Amino acid sequence: MSQSKGLLIDITKCVGCRECERACAETNHLPQESATDLSATHLTYVKSYNDETVFVRRLCMHCNEPTCVSACLVGAFTKTETGAVLYDESKCIGCRYCMQACPFEVPRYEWGSLAPKIQKCRMCYERIAGGGQTACAEACMFGATVFGNRDDLVREARARIDGNPHGYVDYIYGLSEAGGTSVLFLSAIPFEKLGFPMNIPKEPIPDLSWRVLSQVPKYAVAAGVLLFGINWITARRTDVARFEAEERRRTITEDRERGRR
Repeated sequence: MSQSKGLLIDITKCVGCRECERACAETNHLPQESATDLSATHLTYVKSYNDETVFVRRLCMHCNEPTCVSACLVGAFTKTETGAVLYDESKCIGCRYCMQACPFEVPRYEWGSLAPKIQKCRMCYERIAGGGQTACAEACMFGATVFGNRDDLVREARARIDGNPHGYVDYIYGLSEAGGTSVLFLSAIPFEKLGFPMNIPKEPIPDLSWRVLSQVPKYAVAAGVLLFGINWITARRTDVARFEAEERRRTITEDRERGRR
């Protein structure tokens, strides 16, 4: 995915102006109102930590190999050439497996709608496909959100860490989580202290799922053989018991007939 696009979010540069929130709402025709978390009407959200001195954005991570794509029964999610993971509401059946599957707990459901859909960041797919950048990166005045080719962003993140080892945690969040994501984070504070899930596998979750599911036929056959064997043995014991009972009855009958003679 060398030409896949992405975002580098440097938490050390974010001042909490929330221009990214406003730009996202304007671009996606969503209400301009304060938020407390991601929702069906807030596709990105800036949360404050450390007495509002540290600000962390939440948004769809746009996984390189998305679990939502593999979990969707009807193909409503797709990973595009730009890096964005898109949702097609016309295919959605409302099962919400994507919400359960996402390791970052991102997709939101329109619970209050009569025709509910899933909502999440689209990484401004149309803008990027047209040669532009995401609205949030364009709106960021302090360089906290940078748009570009993912490979270039990884190199930039590494360069920032190496150039200021005391100013950053030596870790690029999103580089390998769930096999890698299109959204990368840098921080001066350990990520686990900022609400980032750190127990996510380092390989694509769909691969892990397939590894388990691919063994199902093997174990299903083994289980079938075992159950067949148990059933055969049980039936055989029943047949033997029935045969022995019939033999006993026949022997008793024959003995009685001989006694009468």
